[in-house]
Amino acid sequence: MEDCIFCKIAAGQAPAEVLYQDDDVIAFADISPMAPVHALIVPKKHLASVEEIGADDSEVVSCLIMTAKRLARELGISNSGYRLVINSGPDATQAVPHLHMHLLGGRPLEPKLG
Repeated sequence: MEDCIFCKIAAGQAPAEVLYQDDDVIAFADISPMAPVHALIVPKKHLASVEEIGADDSEVVSCLIMTAKRLARELGISNSGYRLVINSGPDATQAVPHLHMHLLGGRPLEPKLG
């Protein structure tokens, strides 16, 4: 999508602190981190939210998780633990309408939801 900021980042048309990139996903530092480690992992294929994931997108979901695991190791939080979050839709506070996963860690995270 031409006006999607995450599509622009994936295409190299908008700036980001890229942490990892391959043919399927791009991961970059969140500009408003909620933890010492806060990365966004984004499929290069535009999917607005979890609701748009189809049966043929299972590899995309797998790539998000495997990239999170790799980044957690590279960023030094795999042993202490980390949180993976996917918000879907406005009531879940999904700020950018492009599927993305948050990788959070680097300190103890509160167990509270909502």
